[in-house]
Amino acid sequence: MTDQATRLRQMVSSETAVPASLAQAEAWANVRVIAVTSGKGGVGKTNLAVNLAIALQQRGHRVLVIDADLGMANVDILLGTTSRRHLLDLLQPEVKLDDVIVETVHGVQYISGGSGIEKALEYDHAEKVMLQQKLADCAVRADLILVDTGAGLGRNVMDFILAADEVLLVTTPEPTSLTDAYAVMKAYSIYATQKNLRLVINRVYEQKESREVALKLQRAAEKFLHMSVDCLGYVFEDTSVTKAVRKQTPLLKATPNAAAARCIDALAETLLTGSEMHVKRGWKGFLQQIFKFST
Repeated sequence: MTDQATRLRQMVSSETAVPASLAQAEAWANVRVIAVTSGKGGVGKTNLAVNLAIALQQRGHRVLVIDADLGMANVDILLGTTSRRHLLDLLQPEVKLDDVIVETVHGVQYISGGSGIEKALEYDHAEKVMLQQKLADCAVRADLILVDTGAGLGRNVMDFILAADEVLLVTTPEPTSLTDAYAVMKAYSIYATQKNLRLVINRVYEQKESREVALKLQRAAEKFLHMSVDCLGYVFEDTSVTKAVRKQTPLLKATPNAAAARCIDALAETLLTGSEMHVKRGWKGFLQQIFKFST
């Protein structure tokens, strides 16, 4: 049976499989591919993906982030670095995977999609084979691959969502965000052969609010889509997030004890162990929300 990781590889080579080395074959069987997506922009999807990658790396895992958000490619900005080469550059015979993977000071690796991913379906057979051959070793270099997709239901976005082993759907309590998140869930329920989608409720003021938001989407999914949807957890509204973005420093590095940072750290733990997530805002978080500035 074709697994989801295999489908990700097939996105860049839909016609002929390229023989894999033993190391590649073993890595393909073990690597965990997680797509981080959202129904609309501005809900904190990329920020979550970057900081989640750091939290996973701090737990001893090798993590690779692929920036597949073609409209708003912001992974490099949030990491405070730049990429000289993009995925499309792999089509040049002299360019190797090492040339497009950026090793950051934060311990995570990333690949900028640039315009390469968007044009992947237009490549001829030889180009697709070359991309597959070069991208194959991503699985050897990482235990977890986080794919930061674009927002919405575009063809490229859905390709990545459907190809991943797991999908984290990021939403906020805003009605428009919930409506768009449901649209993603609906499309996923129709086209995904192996369903594994979990919610992350971002920018909540208390744990109770996240439970209420998740319950709305879960009930809708069960009633209208006949699909069970779990909630991975939540992230508190936190002024520290905006300050970290302005500094171009990941939140977990800028203010690791901030309420939102502790939430993302707990999300990583839940992702790895399946343990129940529970983070209290604390006194500092209380003051931040009362006075709207960081103490």
